[in-house]
Amino acid sequence: MAFSVIIPARFASTRLPGKPLLDIAGKPMIQHVYERACESEARSVIIATDDQRIADVADAFGADVCMTSAEHPSGTDRLQEVVKQKAFYADDIVVNVQGDEPLIPPRVINQVAHNLAAEPEASIATLCEPIDDLQTLTNPNAVKVVSDRRGFALYFSRAPIPWPRDAFASEPAKMPSGNYQRHIGIYAYRVKLLNDFVQWPACELEQTECLEQLRAMWNGARIHVAPADVALPAGVDTESDLARVRQILSGG
Repeated sequence: MAFSVIIPARFASTRLPGKPLLDIAGKPMIQHVYERACESEARSVIIATDDQRIADVADAFGADVCMTSAEHPSGTDRLQEVVKQKAFYADDIVVNVQGDEPLIPPRVINQVAHNLAAEPEASIATLCEPIDDLQTLTNPNAVKVVSDRRGFALYFSRAPIPWPRDAFASEPAKMPSGNYQRHIGIYAYRVKLLNDFVQWPACELEQTECLEQLRAMWNGARIHVAPADVALPAGVDTESDLARVRQILSGG
């Protein structure tokens, strides 16, 4: 099954300016992400950026680079510009791998692409992992997802879902029993969905939760969700994340 990987990479970052170019074990972060993606079954791996500094570095290590507009409101819009420039077909599958995940396992890239290919009703596929602690369940930065019996998403939220009414009423400080799933932000898309997505205005649910996938669901797109085959290490958002990844990749 053929699919492509697109890695959006922006220079601007509030907490870590120039994040894609930060050195990790002698290589820029974006190169580690690119090399991980190249270890997947993808037929092509493309770095999408609006910054010439990133493009120059990516060119130097041999990546396929696509320059995109700096005006895109979201990473999804940036992906759509890439598939348009590259003249992808409507039924092609692309996987969005974030440019700040230098430890991403190639296996999950393959998994999400294969899952989408196997579900003709779905136009997006993504992954999840169990939540087993109260801090994650109640953390608004950890997005939760509820799916139906076939693995199609019913809703995504920053709030705890499903809401354990009786458990929280009786013991609000205790982790309730139940099946709680944290959404993992890796997506496979059919190109037609990307082309449709950029034509849809943001919906109220998306604006309330600040979750783009709710726009797709609002417009009737089906999202397949499956437990990740392997654990995904956290990406790099902070200086402490960067130090942790540097230690891992330097063999420390």
